[in-house]
Amino acid sequence: MGTSCTELLVGRVLDDEGLTAGLNDPEARVLVEWLVEEVEKIGAAESDDEQAAQKVEQLCQRARLIRKFVALWCHQQDHGAAAQFAATSRLGWPLPVSDQRDPCEVMLHILACEKG
Repeated sequence: MGTSCTELLVGRVLDDEGLTAGLNDPEARVLVEWLVEEVEKIGAAESDDEQAAQKVEQLCQRARLIRKFVALWCHQQDHGAAAQFAATSRLGWPLPVSDQRDPCEVMLHILACEKG
């Protein structure tokens, strides 16, 4: 895949305000930086532009789920709803400990699990 296509995909992420809606700037920045890194990996690994665009769209859908979980867990402090959301969305990573409320820490915990 060419650099210009990768730049378009990164631009798609940077222009999508829905990816960070409800987050404060610090955790939104962490999420966007992770997304850009992942999009660049997709761009480097994928030779088919359509396949790359599909993978980026799936990644953005995953990011929206992560955003919603962090908003529920940290900003609304509704751990029950966050746990139920994680289960029904099949997020698959371990929940943060109940006293972990810092949104950046929770976001970093989740993204570390996403990386495997």
